[in-house]
Amino acid sequence: MSLHEHALSLFRSAVGTVQPAQMLKRAVKLQGDRCPQLLVKGRAFPVKRDLYLVGFGKAVLGMAAAAEEILGDHLIRGIINVPLGIQESLQRAVRGAVSGQFGGVGCQICPLWDVAVNPFCPFQLPSLWCPPHPPHHPGQPPSRPNGTSDTANLLHWMQCLPSPGKETAKATSLPWSLAIHLWCTRPICLLSDSLSACTCQWCDCFSYLTREMLLKPHSKIQVIEGAKNNLPDPEALKGAVAIQELAEGLTVDDLLLVLISGGGSALLPAPILPILLEEKEKLTKMLASQGAAIQELNIVRKTLSLLKGGGLARLAYPAQVVSLILSDVIGDPLDIIASGPTAASSHSVQDCLQILTKYNLLHNLPKSVETVLSSSSTEIPAPEDYAHVCNIIIGSNTLALDEAKRQAEGLGYTTLILSTAICGEVSHVAMLYCQLIRLVCLGFAGLREGPLSDKVRGNLLQLASELEIPGLNLAEFLQALRELGPERPVCILAGGETTVQLQGTGKGGRNQELALRVGLGLHRAQATEVSSSPRRCEILFLSGGTDGQDGPTEAAGAFCSPELVDEALREGLDVEAFLSNNDSYTFFSQFQGGRHLLVTGLTGTNVMDIQAILIRATERS
Repeated sequence: MSLHEHALSLFRSAVGTVQPAQMLKRAVKLQGDRCPQLLVKGRAFPVKRDLYLVGFGKAVLGMAAAAEEILGDHLIRGIINVPLGIQESLQRAVRGAVSGQFGGVGCQICPLWDVAVNPFCPFQLPSLWCPPHPPHHPGQPPSRPNGTSDTANLLHWMQCLPSPGKETAKATSLPWSLAIHLWCTRPICLLSDSLSACTCQWCDCFSYLTREMLLKPHSKIQVIEGAKNNLPDPEALKGAVAIQELAEGLTVDDLLLVLISGGGSALLPAPILPILLEEKEKLTKMLASQGAAIQELNIVRKTLSLLKGGGLARLAYPAQVVSLILSDVIGDPLDIIASGPTAASSHSVQDCLQILTKYNLLHNLPKSVETVLSSSSTEIPAPEDYAHVCNIIIGSNTLALDEAKRQAEGLGYTTLILSTAICGEVSHVAMLYCQLIRLVCLGFAGLREGPLSDKVRGNLLQLASELEIPGLNLAEFLQALRELGPERPVCILAGGETTVQLQGTGKGGRNQELALRVGLGLHRAQATEVSSSPRRCEILFLSGGTDGQDGPTEAAGAFCSPELVDEALREGLDVEAFLSNNDSYTFFSQFQGGRHLLVTGLTGTNVMDIQAILIRATERS
C-alpha cells in the first residue's frame, strides 16, 4: 500500500472513532420509568417533569438522533442548529450507496472499490476511499487478494467479516446482483435468492446513517440549517431566536439537555441590541483575517452575544441544564468551546478590548458595538450563578489521535503523538513539521547523532519556544525519536488548530495552506536526500479537518510530499505564487486533477484538525 492510502486509512479511523452518536451513547443513559433519571458519565439528574433538548454545532445532528433514541417519550421538544447542507449530504450518502450497481468500478456498496463505507465514518465521495485495506485485523476488512476477480474479491471480503455474537459467515456463492433493502431502518441482503438479516459492515453503514446520523420521520426535534461556510447568517439567527424562546419558557421542574460541538458559535448568533448580525459578522471576519486565534474570536463573540458567554444558561434558569460537549478547542476550555453558552465566562469586557487593540480594530468599530462595550459589566460572573448547570466533555481530539495511533501501529509504523494542542501561525507550524521530518530522515540515513542532527534539534527547540504550544514537551519527544530503530517506518501524529494571516484574496483553508507550506519547505531544504547514504526517505504529510470542511471550500484538507513543488512546476503551477495569495484550494484543485485534496464531505463530527507524517526508508535505485 502507498503512503497516501495509509494516510487515508488513519484519517478515516480517527474521524470514525469520534462520530457523535457513538460517543453520546457511551456517555448517556436513561434509567427508570416512574422516577426517571438521566445518567451522564455516572452523574444522575432526575427528570422531574418535562425534558427539552437544544443543540448547535457541526456534530449535533448525530448527537440529537442518539439523544432522541435514548430519551424516548420523555423528550417533549427539541431545536437544533446544524450546518447548511449536512442533512442532504448524509441523505445523498444513503441514496448513492443504495443505488450502486454491483460488480466493477463505480460500485458504491462495497468498500473494495470506490467507496469505503465504514459504519462509524459516513464518507460519501467515490473518488476518495479507493485504497485496498491493510492486512486483516479483527473487525476490519482484509486486503484484496491479488489477481482475483471483483466477485472473488467481495466474496473473500465477506468471508472474513466477523458477525457479532455469531461465527463468521462462510459464504460459498455470490449472485451477480445484490439488492439492498431498507426495512425498518435495518438493511436486508438478498443473497442466493433468500432474505437474511445482513451483518456486513458495508450494509451496517446504511443502518448507521439512517438510524444514528439522521433524525427519524416525525421527530420531536426541529432542525434548522444555517451558517453557510461556517459564518453566521439569518438562518442561524432564526434558530438562535427559537432556542432563546424555548429556554426562556422553562420552569424549575424542567430539564434542558444542551448538545454542543465545534461550529456552535457560528450557529448560535444572537448579537446584543443594537448590534446587527452583519456588523458582528464583519468584525469577526476582520479579526480572522488578521490571524486571531479561535480563543480570541470566541472571547469577542461572547462579549457581544446574548446567548454566548453563559447567556443560554442564564436564560434557562431555574431549569436544570445539562450540556454534553464535543470539544474542538485546545485544552477543552468550557467557556471557549462554541463561545461557552452554558459556561461561566472567565473573561471580561476588558479582555475583549485588549484583543481589539491587539489587532488595531478598537478605533474602527461600528457605533453599535461601541455602545454595547461601553455599557457591559466589567465583572466576571460568580460561579454560584451557574449552580443549575452541569457541563460535561464527551469527546475530543485526543480520542481521534489515539485511534489513529492504534491504526498506524497495526499498519507496522512506529508511532508517536507530538501534541493534541498544535497552534500558531501556519507558516511557523509548517517549519516545525519540516524540521521534524528532516530529523527522522537523518536517522534513517544513519546520521541520528552528529552536528547536522544537533542543528536540526536546536532549530526545533527554538521553533517550539516561539509557538508556545500548550503542554508540548519537545525535549522528551525528541528523545523518543532518538531511540527509534531504523527498521520500521515512522508515523508522527498531531492535532489542534493553526491560524492563517491573510495577505491575498485566494480561496483556501488552514489545512490546505499548511500542507502546501510543508511541501514547499521540504523542497527548499532538500532534506530527504543524503548523498552518502544508500537509503532515501519516502515522505507523506496530511493535514485535515475532522469536520470535513477546511475554510470556505469543499475539501477537508490536503496531502503533500517533497516532490510536490517540482511536479507542480511541470504543470506550470508556481507554489509560492499561490501561497502569497492564500490560494491553496485553487492550487490543489488544479494540481494533478485534485488528487492531493482530501475531500470527505461533511463528516457529522468536529474535534479540530489532524496532521499525520508518514516516513519510510527505501533503497536508492
